[in-house]
Amino acid sequence: MNLTRVGIIYRKELIDALRDRRTIISTIVLPILMFPLLTLGFGFVAGKSLQKVEREGSTIMLLGETNAPALAKTMRETDGIRVVAPSEDYVVLISEKKLRAAVEFPPNFEQETRMTSDKPPQVKIYNFEGETRSQVAVRNVQKVFDDYRKQLVAARLAESGLTKDVLKPFATKQENVAAPEKVSGNVIGGLFPYLIIFLCFMGSLAPAIDLTAGEKERGTIETILASPVSRLDLVVGKFLIVFTASIVTAVVSLASFALTFSLPFVVAREFAQRNPVPFDISVKGVASVLLMMLPLAVMFAAVLMAIGLFSKTTKEAHSYASPLMLLVLMPAMAAMVPGFDLNAALAFIPVLNVSLVSKEVLTGNYPWLLILLVFASSWGYAAGALSLAVSAFKRESVLFRT
Repeated sequence: MNLTRVGIIYRKELIDALRDRRTIISTIVLPILMFPLLTLGFGFVAGKSLQKVEREGSTIMLLGETNAPALAKTMRETDGIRVVAPSEDYVVLISEKKLRAAVEFPPNFEQETRMTSDKPPQVKIYNFEGETRSQVAVRNVQKVFDDYRKQLVAARLAESGLTKDVLKPFATKQENVAAPEKVSGNVIGGLFPYLIIFLCFMGSLAPAIDLTAGEKERGTIETILASPVSRLDLVVGKFLIVFTASIVTAVVSLASFALTFSLPFVVAREFAQRNPVPFDISVKGVASVLLMMLPLAVMFAAVLMAIGLFSKTTKEAHSYASPLMLLVLMPAMAAMVPGFDLNAALAFIPVLNVSLVSKEVLTGNYPWLLILLVFASSWGYAAGALSLAVSAFKRESVLFRT
């Protein structure tokens, strides 16, 4: 292999790649936009949707209202709750989303709540399980019930000459003992590797197919092979371009991720207040993830080049790459499954091993033996994929397949 010729091929292909709009979009534009759109965009839309639902109020129906006149009056006066006339078709109305919930009071509800009983009266709340507006209605109703329940308890205690403190003989305080980077890593440790692996694959896809099947389609493959350059130099030069695109995608993704989550407005204010999660990922963790992506980028570049060489057209190459993408994304998603952790057996499964080890290092956990197994096995798969691409480039039956 002549490194000088490889460098010439690399520079030539790099200039061509920078002129290709598809390569720029998949390598730079998509990674830059993905994290802001997924976080800021989703947070903004979700926040606005939640505000809209809360502004609209919850339409509910009261069944047996005369059994609880005081509580029914409170519900009618509560902001966010709109009471409609009772109907026997409340089940159908809830199912058709014309009604959000129905509350049924049992007979003698108020009388029984004033008395101490081993079996307190039971109020039924009918709702549409899983439907957002119905769940909001249930929460609004439950809040009214909680306030009313507290009033009843306070009244009973006052009658007995007691205070509400007797109901709470001791207090509890929850304190986090994990480091901030461990908390952040535990929250985003599953999603982050999945997105990086996906973008790493997508970064390789366009240039790999363009430099192989694209050359065939344009009829330039014969001209390239006729040049005074060995096929090994050609395939290595082309491979390095695809590998570069994959790594650039990973680096840009990391930078976009870090910048996005460092912005104070990245999540809608309502979600930030209800689910405060500090973003404090260590540089060591991010660097470790990038290091683990190197053999994966080599494997993606080599496999996609082999697919492109085998294909006669770019359309055919994309049809082969589509199911491969599913095979890549399925194990990458495994890191998001709770309780699915890295072990010695999983360390030898490609893509899955990198996804799981990335989740570990992002939480500040460095199981060095497993990391070594993942790194070694990943480079083994990468070497095998690269040898496959080189072998395909040397075969006339593959290059000129009809």
